[in-house]
Amino acid sequence: MKTEYLDRIRCAALRGRVTSAHDAARWIKDGMTVGMSGFTRAGDVKLVPAALAERARTEPLKITLMTGASLGNDTDKRLTEAGALARRMPFQVDPVLRAAINRGEVMYIDQHLSETVEQLRSRHIAPVDVAIVEAVAITEDGAVVPTTSVGNSASFAILADKVIVEINLAQPAGLEGLHDIWIPKKRPLREPIPIMSADDRAGTPWIAIPPEKIVAIVLSDQPDSTSSVLPADRETAAIAGHLIRFFEREIEAGRLARELLPLQAGIGTIANAVLAGFADSPFDRLTMYSEVLQDSTFDLFDAGKLDFASGSSITLSPEKSRQVFRDFDRYRDKLVLRPQEVSNHPEVIRRLGIIAINTALEADIYGNINSTHVLGTHMMNGIGGSGDFARNAYLSIFATKATAKGGKVSSIVPMVTHVDHTEHDVDIIVTELGLADLRGLAPRERAEVIIEQCTAEPYKSMLRAYVREAQRRGGQTPHVLEQAYAWHARYSETGSMLEP
Repeated sequence: MKTEYLDRIRCAALRGRVTSAHDAARWIKDGMTVGMSGFTRAGDVKLVPAALAERARTEPLKITLMTGASLGNDTDKRLTEAGALARRMPFQVDPVLRAAINRGEVMYIDQHLSETVEQLRSRHIAPVDVAIVEAVAITEDGAVVPTTSVGNSASFAILADKVIVEINLAQPAGLEGLHDIWIPKKRPLREPIPIMSADDRAGTPWIAIPPEKIVAIVLSDQPDSTSSVLPADRETAAIAGHLIRFFEREIEAGRLARELLPLQAGIGTIANAVLAGFADSPFDRLTMYSEVLQDSTFDLFDAGKLDFASGSSITLSPEKSRQVFRDFDRYRDKLVLRPQEVSNHPEVIRRLGIIAINTALEADIYGNINSTHVLGTHMMNGIGGSGDFARNAYLSIFATKATAKGGKVSSIVPMVTHVDHTEHDVDIIVTELGLADLRGLAPRERAEVIIEQCTAEPYKSMLRAYVREAQRRGGQTPHVLEQAYAWHARYSETGSMLEP
């Protein structure tokens, strides 16, 4: 046995349960519900799912798969192609799985990321039969130390009948101590979450479970998949500039201090690039209380702007990953990773006064946001945690580029084809063209400011004409119903929302 192997499995009684991924996967039977670790390509199990997909190609095997968020290492793709997925929740980003969902072959349940384990704990959905959790180590008492994410791993392991642990030797041992595992009690005996600031710790640095529940241990040596976010461009830099000027005005009005309030940023290129723009802002001593800690988090640390970041996972680009983990001791005391039901909990979000910055697929003239469905029917990824933050944030901000597809699509439309975030939960809409502050505005006023501040021509003129006709018909929220989706219908037929 390697010394590193012994250091990682410190509970001597469990060393005899080391086995192959193929044999570990045999604990999973047809029809089971499986909870896998993984949150936005970080800390996901690698070998057992691959063995499960291989098995599903030769025998009847379909499972319900729950995770924290999206998986890396093509796991969703492999399981989909093998026909192993009957049901998937609560989030995904894989193109192959997405196509199967949209064909109706995989039943997909899109959920707020704070809700999945709440439903498990309350027995509103089928229980987890087997949990598969990636770990950096197992302690002397048999507790599991997660790797680069917590997500739902802790609750899956606690609630499951059986637990399979992948010890990933490629994950740095220095991750131990980074996590804060605090699990709410069942209602009605639940106490307040004892987090009063982003850097508070409430729990333990490991997942405490009875060691006898661990039925198999698999050794892995495979790194996380890296993120594919693109660098900032002219449009995202402009969006960041609009937000910085907005925050400066809020400081002048006495509604914010120079250190702002804890920041949250959704995943993806736009949110990451916008947050990275804060490196050149006049703000300092910033904090984050978010889900995914992306490249921008560490850019802000390196710029001396960020003091502390709380999240549920660390997902980085290849270059940033090499830099951060090569020098991880620089950041270690400035970070904490929590279960997603805590990182995304409405109670904490509202208490801390989070400034939430998330991405819209499209927004309409009254401030409703579609984050998930193309043309109202075809799922992209999922709502993720944006709803947890939007409903409860001190400031709920949605960013998008004004147009897409080379100008053939407007991101500002008369009526969104699917509502993920209602007008009641949206304070600010910002594009590269400008920022619409919707606070205190009635629907008719919202329409005017969104059109004038955020919309590109010729769509701006088209929306003005739409609103004039809608207001002639009257109503608190005026619409021309027979024209509300005309742009989307035209795009579906011709490939462009532009009028011929």
